[in-house]
Amino acid sequence: MDPADSLYLGLISGTSADGIDAALVSFDDGTPRLLLGLTHPWPEELRQQILGVAQGELPVDLDQLGRLDVAMGYGFAEAAKRVLDAAGVTPDRVRAIGSHGQTLRHRPTGRHPFTLQLGDASVIAEQCGIDVVADFRRADVAAGGQGAPLLPAMHAMLLGRPGEARVVLNLGGIANITCLGADGSVLGFDTGPANGLMDAWCARHRGEPFDRDGRFAGEGRTDEALLDTLLQDPYFALTPPKSTGREHFHLAWLDHQLAGHAVAPADVQATLLELSARSVADAIARHAPDTRRVLACGGGVHNRALMERLAVRLAPAALQSTASYGVDPDFLEAMAFAWLARQRLLGRPGNLPTVTGARGPRILGAIYSTSR
Repeated sequence: MDPADSLYLGLISGTSADGIDAALVSFDDGTPRLLLGLTHPWPEELRQQILGVAQGELPVDLDQLGRLDVAMGYGFAEAAKRVLDAAGVTPDRVRAIGSHGQTLRHRPTGRHPFTLQLGDASVIAEQCGIDVVADFRRADVAAGGQGAPLLPAMHAMLLGRPGEARVVLNLGGIANITCLGADGSVLGFDTGPANGLMDAWCARHRGEPFDRDGRFAGEGRTDEALLDTLLQDPYFALTPPKSTGREHFHLAWLDHQLAGHAVAPADVQATLLELSARSVADAIARHAPDTRRVLACGGGVHNRALMERLAVRLAPAALQSTASYGVDPDFLEAMAFAWLARQRLLGRPGNLPTVTGARGPRILGAIYSTSR
């Protein structure tokens, strides 16, 4: 099977761990094209384990970690099989699965930087009968990079336009931006929270996994004193390359920031929404001031209130969904890991050193082969 022209399948569970995104992708002319995408939910008990470990709320020993890795591998395999069944595609037609896994810890700085994604790739390969490429981030970290974000190269391919400065904004649990300069330059980094804190606060106070259309936030008002406190976190002042995750911006962090502030729950939610919009807009103003157009993807595009606040904050730059350019905003990340799997099998680099800070281009991912 020619690795250049084959079908690939991409899998990822993002920072919010709200489900596994699966994307079946073709590369007939070298350009990724989504054939079918779906989101496979985590079993609720497993999702709570993932969130608890990722936020440091649950103590975990090596036995528990090993079992969690395998259980998550079965979850990713089930998501892959579901999208293949829905598309009517047999496993022998897919050259490889690119599985990002689920990030449980991301510490790209310090004496021994590391990043940890679980979801046993051997289980996925065995269950699906398809070769799997996984563990994409660690080669970049070993080369002195952040290991994130890894999507900017594909953002540039699909959404860049010579002569126009654009930003691709991914609104997952964490927000990240890809700054596509009019001259072809590419910069990318995590700006801070997008949906993650809002989801967690909504779950605590409303028992719902996310704030649909920002209705909970709409019941409150931004508390400017609290917003100022949140924006004092040193992460926002760091210069790129930089990346972050749930191990930093989580409920315990928020509870610490709330000390000394008597704020109603709805006002906290409104303030968290404003934090997401403000931190994104500030990052773009600082690092891509000539931006004419911001193209949004990720789950946050469905939060009407967040998109409205972003539009205000980003003006005069226009805010649009990537859907306006033929790219499904819900499955762009999963598509990227299909593309990264193809890059690995073709022996091509997957990172952009100008984005991650790595010492140079690196071929990313390890191959977990089946017997076929």
